[in-house]
Amino acid sequence: MTDLLSRSDPYASTWPHQPTAAGPTGPGGPTPPWGPGSHSGGAPNGPRRGRRVAIAAGALVLVLGGGVAGGVIGAQTNQPTAASTAAASTAATSVSNQSATLASVAAKTSPSVVTILVPIAGGTAEGSGVIVDGSGRILTNNHVVDEATGGATVQLSDGRSVPAQILRTDPSHDLALLQVNASGLTPATLGDSNSVQVGDTVLAFGSPLGLSGTVTSGIVSALDRDAQDLNLSHLIQTDAPINSGNSGGPLVDAAGQVIAINVANASTGQGGGSIGIGFAIPIDTARSILS
Repeated sequence: MTDLLSRSDPYASTWPHQPTAAGPTGPGGPTPPWGPGSHSGGAPNGPRRGRRVAIAAGALVLVLGGGVAGGVIGAQTNQPTAASTAAASTAATSVSNQSATLASVAAKTSPSVVTILVPIAGGTAEGSGVIVDGSGRILTNNHVVDEATGGATVQLSDGRSVPAQILRTDPSHDLALLQVNASGLTPATLGDSNSVQVGDTVLAFGSPLGLSGTVTSGIVSALDRDAQDLNLSHLIQTDAPINSGNSGGPLVDAAGQVIAINVANASTGQGGGSIGIGFAIPIDTARSILS
């Protein structure tokens, strides 16, 4: 599967809120975040093309049940006290410190993130990847490169474009390993996905919609998710926005370590963007292709 933005999938199916089993699907389901290549040959065939999640209408309704209580609370807090002012100042300092920490993580990780351009029949597909060692190996998703008609091109964070060889692929885990011959590479630090906990702060890196060098933030929303639509299991769920083109990019923890590889996002319709439900392959799973 290639990394294309526009897909109309005759095979996609409904994704339940608690996905539990792998299997074939129809319109809906988690979507590999494809990039906006210049593909012009129509939607390729296959059971894993352009999936989106069909969410029940009720699941997206926010019931405004606290109007009266909100008014009372507002009246009670119109006159700030010294204690509330001190608490607000402390909270602001905490937010500022967290922002500074995330900024340092982004600065540390960004040089390790690449954009991957893949020639396919009728155009070019685009995805993301992460440099995993100084020898030039790059980890990405299999669906980014699996329809390649030749080698790939990797755009480094410093603006260089270098040819890449597809070393190996692992379709069962939607992983691929590329190789580039370039100097001055900055490999990412790989973490331990077994130590990840719900609520951990994470950053997602990649090239959504072709916008290379993009960073989004969120938390780990859930662990051990199964994506029946993609035949993938034990995924990490996050609310960090993951969109078309993020496929293969790293999901990084607050220590700047790669804990997963972005693979899919949920959406309410074809062509829809992130709704705060994204999925990533744990790095402990991805290590198998590195050995």
